[in-house]
Amino acid sequence: MQTSRELSLPQMGCGTWAWGNRVLWGYDESMDDELQAVFNLCVSKGVTLFDTGDSYGTGKLKGRSELLLGKFDREYLGPGKENICLATKLAAYPWRLTRQSIVSACQSSAKRLGRNVDLAQMHWSTANYAPWQEWPLLDGLADLYEQGLVKGVGLSNYGPSRLKRVHQKFAERGVPIATLQVQYSLLSTYPVTQLELKSVCDELGIKLIAYSPLALGLLTGKYSENGPFPQGIRGLFFRWLLPGISPLLACLQEVAESRNKTMSQVAINWCISKGTIPIPGAKSLDQAQQNIGALDWQLDTGEIAELDQAAASVDRKMVQNIFQTK
Repeated sequence: MQTSRELSLPQMGCGTWAWGNRVLWGYDESMDDELQAVFNLCVSKGVTLFDTGDSYGTGKLKGRSELLLGKFDREYLGPGKENICLATKLAAYPWRLTRQSIVSACQSSAKRLGRNVDLAQMHWSTANYAPWQEWPLLDGLADLYEQGLVKGVGLSNYGPSRLKRVHQKFAERGVPIATLQVQYSLLSTYPVTQLELKSVCDELGIKLIAYSPLALGLLTGKYSENGPFPQGIRGLFFRWLLPGISPLLACLQEVAESRNKTMSQVAINWCISKGTIPIPGAKSLDQAQQNIGALDWQLDTGEIAELDQAAASVDRKMVQNIFQTK
């Protein structure tokens, strides 16, 4: 049986949710070559954790994100290939009711990836709306580890109370929880500052993964309260949020300029400085290069304190994931 200690978890990963969203809204096969180049660059620079989900890409393109990730993994032949960690999140769909449904879901993911999943994660907890559904699915997640189908298991969008309960139950079966994934950034400090998840994870030996570390792009400096804004609901949200976060963006820009870095790189490095593994999305080589530029240097304690203070003082913050438990 393989153990979670065999997982290769670098300082930073790549969240393939970006590919999944693009698949969801219309996939263009002409992107394949560029996405392969993104994957190749990331691995060659030591970014070897790739996170996706079996719900990314729906309808006729169901599972497309996993299919792409498997293709990129097979075609990469450069340095660091042996360290690639493919992680997927298994959705707690209403029709998944038994432990076997999670085992089958992971086997389907493995088929799309073309190899076993390294890290299988429960995408969200059903505790907030269907608590009776959750334990059979978690039993199935533990079964995956016991049966040697995955190297490690993790959770997503779990708070400290639920995390401790699941950890105790898994420990009784000898199944370690390798990771916990939550929304975390300078605009979403709630999981750490209020839920105190980092200290709980440290106590339990769990790595904390930070998804959306750039807050949907708000921390990149690309957007201002004067626009232009993205289309749809995201644009409306940005119009509401941006006027209240200008002090944080100003602080982020000041630190970036003093470091000769970009705002994105500082925001990602801040996540790393907090002991988390950020997984920013990358849809282009430029974005990948920007993300990689957050590695191999460290913010000093004074800069971190300035950013912490600026983050705490903003009037508005990111809306928390509706599935986030306490």
